[in-house]
Amino acid sequence: MRRLFIAFAAAGLIAGSGAVQPVAAASALDCFSNDMELRIRGCTELLKSPLGPEEKAQAYASRALGLSIKGWYAESVQDYDRSLAIVPNSAVTLNNRAWAYYRWGKPTEGRDDIEKSLRLDPTSGASYDTRAHIAQALGDPTSALVDYKRAITFGGERMTKMYQCGLTEHRLYKGPMDGVPNPELYEALSQCVQDTACDPLPADEECRHGVS
Repeated sequence: MRRLFIAFAAAGLIAGSGAVQPVAAASALDCFSNDMELRIRGCTELLKSPLGPEEKAQAYASRALGLSIKGWYAESVQDYDRSLAIVPNSAVTLNNRAWAYYRWGKPTEGRDDIEKSLRLDPTSGASYDTRAHIAQALGDPTSALVDYKRAITFGGERMTKMYQCGLTEHRLYKGPMDGVPNPELYEALSQCVQDTACDPLPADEECRHGVS
């Protein structure tokens, strides 16, 4: 998926690092690439360069995201740990570590992270979505449904379209893909949360691309 592209600007990282060699500048750009393999390589090279604490935390968090999306959850969590050891109150990084734990099949491990993330930023649609997934995985459909609805409220049109897309894949939703919440979408979510194998986020890349 997802949500999970960290809102760190490579240009800002470069600017904050003083005089930067061309190789380091290129690595900084690669470290925030949408190509996850390039991201991982770029961040790895960047982390060999002299970086300030915040820049280092960003690079670890960005590499962690790439590792998570590639399915390398143990390595991803290690990098999130390194990032949070430097900047412990990053709501985005906490959310992303919780998501990595969830995807790793360890939803309980992410509960403290997601609660702290939401305390830091109670308007994050992505974080409500993560907490909903954790609740659903742990067999709490009532809490999951409440948080999916909050994810729609705070995530807006894009999150709504993601759910419309994903629930269409599960054949639970047949309404419009317009990013506008409707009763049919909420009914589809209420059915989905009853099944721990039902993910309202889309798996199909073509469907996902249409709402990115």
